[in-house]
Amino acid sequence: MNPDLQGREFPPTEPYLVGREKVREFARAVFASSPLYFDVASAASAGYSDVVAPPTFAVVVQEHTLAQLLAAPDAGIDFSRVVHGDQRFSYTRPIVAGDELTATLTVSSIKSLGAHSMVTAESSIVDAEGRHVVTAISTLVVRGEE
Repeated sequence: MNPDLQGREFPPTEPYLVGREKVREFARAVFASSPLYFDVASAASAGYSDVVAPPTFAVVVQEHTLAQLLAAPDAGIDFSRVVHGDQRFSYTRPIVAGDELTATLTVSSIKSLGAHSMVTAESSIVDAEGRHVVTAISTLVVRGEE
């Protein structure tokens, strides 16, 4: 794991258009049951323009930024040795179907623990107007050689 990656910001991802059926599929996959995730009328009565994505849906967008990190030629990350250690979200507002989201990843820290490394990456996700929606924070553990 290359410690010089700490502080690096990757280019913004291509915009991701949040689809209503993708939100519903994700909600079913994570056993979310709120009608806000499935029913447009319920979401509208709660003040939203369309169905609302479950809070962990942000990983769908974040995945594109983590792919940039894992593919960086100078990262020194062997994906076969990566374990997901932690995941957190900090929301300004919920994600709703119809949002066009772009994410930018920053490597916030890299720590060595013996032969292992822990990399924490923050993906700032904004809407089409550039307004913050959510920051997804992942910690990946890169297992060292035994």
